[in-house]
Amino acid sequence: MKNKTWFVTGASKGLGLTLVKKLLADGYQVAATSRDVKSLEDIIGSRNENFLPLQVVLTDETSLEKAIKETVEHFGTIDVAVNNAGYGLTGALEELTDAESRQNFDVNVFGSLNVIRKVLPVMRRQSSGHIFNISSIGGFTGAFPGFGIYCATKFAVQGFTESLAAEIKPFGIHATVVLPGYFRTNFLESSSLNVPARQMEEYKNVREVEELHQQSINGNQPGDPLKAAEVMINAALDAEPPVMLFLGADAYKLAEEKIKQVEKDLQKYRKLATDTAF
Repeated sequence: MKNKTWFVTGASKGLGLTLVKKLLADGYQVAATSRDVKSLEDIIGSRNENFLPLQVVLTDETSLEKAIKETVEHFGTIDVAVNNAGYGLTGALEELTDAESRQNFDVNVFGSLNVIRKVLPVMRRQSSGHIFNISSIGGFTGAFPGFGIYCATKFAVQGFTESLAAEIKPFGIHATVVLPGYFRTNFLESSSLNVPARQMEEYKNVREVEELHQQSINGNQPGDPLKAAEVMINAALDAEPPVMLFLGADAYKLAEEKIKQVEKDLQKYRKLATDTAF
């Protein structure tokens, strides 16, 4: 795998940055994207035989197509693509405007779909490849006041990754949705976590959750992003990688709680809900 090429979006901060640094340290070939290529070069380094920094706007298909073409020209192929770029959005559903909600979907959902459409022709030609879509434990359980739209974007990532895995299996390509818990990155800082322009005083529970994340959880997350990157690299080496990759003890705990709730709800209405045939 050391001569394999990884294509990583949102590489100038967070888990993406940690992953790119780890991959380069391990000798992999890496194409990394950011909205600001200079910041990427300042943090990681300039272009060389193993590292290709690229300025990309995920919502612009022409920009992405150019980046994919440059990557293939530079390295010859793309073996692993990581849809990491995205941002958080808090706010009650009633507070958030249509524009604020759609923008979160544009980046977190449609940006990833743009990458998938552009990278799959490369992977299909070589009959191999692996696509990682970074979701969140909030893409598996949405019981967080104030994170409804963000969770909705990540539930979407969960859903289309499951379908993608089935669609591309005949081509010898894998797809994995990554569901991290809290990892100590800058995700909860203002640069990555947006708040609604209009805040309603009625939603005290939402403000409490926002303050908890920004003031208490930020900087104290239990997860080590380097260890998360190592797990992803191991999954890329797996001949039969998981479709769902949960990361962190907290993610496992929340997932297990959700599964128990689903089982409880299934049983509560089983007789009535299954006795619905003609």
